[in-house]
Amino acid sequence: MTDATGFELRRNDYSLSEDQESVRDAFAEFFTAECPATRVRAAEPLGYDERLWQDLVKMGAVSMGLPEAAGGDGATMVDLALVAEEYGRVLAPVPFVEAVTAARALARCETEQAARSITDTMAGQAPATLALHPVTAGTRQLLPAGAIAAAVVALDGDDLVLYTREDPAAHVPNQGGAPLAWWRPSGAAREVLATGPAAREIFDAALAEWKVLTAAALVGLADEAKRLGAEFTKTRSTMGVPIGSLQGVSHPLATVEIEVSGARNLTRKAAWFREHEPAARPELVPMAYANAARCATLATRVGLHVQGGLGFTLESDVTLYFRRAKGWSVLPGDPSDELLAIGDVLAASA
Repeated sequence: MTDATGFELRRNDYSLSEDQESVRDAFAEFFTAECPATRVRAAEPLGYDERLWQDLVKMGAVSMGLPEAAGGDGATMVDLALVAEEYGRVLAPVPFVEAVTAARALARCETEQAARSITDTMAGQAPATLALHPVTAGTRQLLPAGAIAAAVVALDGDDLVLYTREDPAAHVPNQGGAPLAWWRPSGAAREVLATGPAAREIFDAALAEWKVLTAAALVGLADEAKRLGAEFTKTRSTMGVPIGSLQGVSHPLATVEIEVSGARNLTRKAAWFREHEPAARPELVPMAYANAARCATLATRVGLHVQGGLGFTLESDVTLYFRRAKGWSVLPGDPSDELLAIGDVLAASA
C-alpha cells in the first residue's frame, strides 16, 4: 500500500527492496570478512580499530547517510539501520552510529565549520560524535566515542554547538569495550551551529536517529548471540541425546528467535517513520530502543546459559556479546527510562 506521495506505508510490510538487500549484503560481507572476533578483542580496551574505521568510511558508510547537497548519497534511515544491524552483528570496534548521527546533524547546519567536520569524517579522520544529553553547567556526561572523537555536537542551552579540541578526552575503561569518555565543554573551542527552535529540532532528530541505529545494532548483536548458542547445541550431547533436543535449551532459543524477529521489525518501522513521517509516530523510537536493549540482554543471557560453564569464560565469544549488550544499551542512561518517554508521548497525543 502506498500513500499519495508514492511512499510505501511501513505499518505492516517489513520486506526490503532489491537495493536495500544489496546494501545489507554488501556490508554484511565486509564486516564478516574484516571483523572476526579476534579483531574485536585486539581493539580492546579502547574499542577502536582505526584501520577498520578508514576502510568502512571508504565503503561509504558515513557518506551514504548524508544528503546529496552535502556530498552524500541520500540513503534513508532504513538503509542505515540495515548497516547498523550488520555492524552490531560482528561488534565492529568503530564509531559507526556516533559518526553517522553527528554527520547528519552537521549536514542540517549551514556553517563552514560544520562542512569541514563532515569533510574530515568522510576522509576517514577522527569523527565528530553526539552528546546524548544537553550541556549542564558544572557537570560532565559520559560521551559515546568520546575517547576518539575530534569534535562534539551538543545542545547547550538554546544553541546547537560544535565543540572541538586538539586531543580527545581520556578513555574511561568499561566492560563493554567502548571508547567512552567523561566530557564537559570547558576548554574546547565553541562554534554555534544553530539557535532557538531550530537547534532543538536538529538535536532531537539526531538523538532519535542515534537510538534507532543503536537499536538496529543491538538487534544484530542479539541475532548473532542466538546463532552462537544454537551452533553450540549442535556439538554437545547429554545422556545420549543432543542438548538442543531438551526443552530447557530449545525453548529459550526459540523465544529469542521470536524476540529478535519482533525487535528487527519494530526497529525498521521506527526507522521508516523517522525518515518519512517523523511526527506521526514519535513513540516508535523509544519503543524500538527499549525493546532492542531488552532483546539483546535476553539473547546474550540465553547464549551464555546454553554454553554452560564455557559460556561464562572471557575466552567465549558469547561473553563478548553479553558485555557489549550491557554496555551499548545503557549509554544514554537506564533503558527503562524509555518507557516513561513512551508514556509521555502517548499521553500527549491522547
